[in-house]
Amino acid sequence: MTAGTRVLVLNAGSSSVKYQLIDMLDGSRLASGLVERIGEEAGRLLHLPLTGEPRETLRRFDGHDVALRAVADELAKDLMGLDSPELAAIGHRVVHGGLRFTRPTLVTDAVLAEIRRLIPVAPLHNPANITGIEVARALRPDLPQVAVFDTAFHATLPEHAARYAIDRRTADEHRVRRYGFHGTSHQYVSRATARLLGRDPAELNVIVLHLGNGASASAVAGGVCVETSMGLTPLEGLVMGTRSGDVDPGLVFHLHRVGGMSIDQIDDLLNRRSGLLGLCGDNDMREVVRRAQEGEEDAKLAFDSYVHRIRRYLGGYYAVLGRVDAVAFTAGVGENSAEVRAAVCANLEELGISVDPELNAVRSRDARTVSPSYSRVTVAVVPTDEELEIAQQTFALVHEV
Repeated sequence: MTAGTRVLVLNAGSSSVKYQLIDMLDGSRLASGLVERIGEEAGRLLHLPLTGEPRETLRRFDGHDVALRAVADELAKDLMGLDSPELAAIGHRVVHGGLRFTRPTLVTDAVLAEIRRLIPVAPLHNPANITGIEVARALRPDLPQVAVFDTAFHATLPEHAARYAIDRRTADEHRVRRYGFHGTSHQYVSRATARLLGRDPAELNVIVLHLGNGASASAVAGGVCVETSMGLTPLEGLVMGTRSGDVDPGLVFHLHRVGGMSIDQIDDLLNRRSGLLGLCGDNDMREVVRRAQEGEEDAKLAFDSYVHRIRRYLGGYYAVLGRVDAVAFTAGVGENSAEVRAAVCANLEELGISVDPELNAVRSRDARTVSPSYSRVTVAVVPTDEELEIAQQTFALVHEV
């Protein structure tokens, strides 16, 4: 068991590294930051210490190893470097854990090999996550490294919800099933909603709507995820900033056979040129709302499509749960767009769901209720904190061993 009380959380993307240093005694952020455009000439490191002015470095970072060493240097300037005895562990966000990794896991060579084996089902994410782990292990080989998986919270999906209705042998051979993503956010927000209501998570049924540029929904029964909108990949489900969400699978065959598009072109279309962007040319909900309010028809279509898909999932998850105690909005759009929240909950009084216009219009960084006091279902705005969730899971694990 480690004596330190601090956890460094690393989220390594394909060309970026986000980080937070968290003191687990009170959950405070001692430092945070971002290295972006790794491998490009116009690289940038923004370091935000708890006290003092932000520090920005503009230069080329040739790789993740260079970027992480620069992060270590910035932390050292604040006397919180990677050699600090207060550092208990490093927690890594890993997008895909497959069926094997259903809880936070100490990284070993065997664990790293298994994460690498999952690259075919997460080709955009797991390679960068692996790089972050390898560099951190090289910098502090003596320090516990913990992988926290986006898919882990959804591993509790019942088999009938996780299976696609395709040939089972084919599905098993290629590890095809619904895994779900944004798990750390859904787990954190479902528990935070229970705290907001002063209830035990084990007695609460919550629908969590994680609405950002990437968007997903989950149905959480007694603290256990029983359904979620993303599937084998993060493409399934809700309309997103640039992703289509649900489409007829036959669309792929149609575009290939009739439209002459390659598989890579279709992949690019559905992941990067669809969603809000595809419908109206904007993937920023603030701009979509502004343009819709000014009467632009394509922006109104994008907004209405976005909301319609959420409402369809909301109703479906109500049926899955049978009883809903709370609906929690979170992430960039969910936390900040009163227009989206109002539209999603409009005319659902028969289901016990409604929002109070005045409460809904209040802007705050705090968890809060936006439904009327008489509402049978609490509608809440609950800021997500995936980094704190990763830190808590990391810290708990290293204190078990």
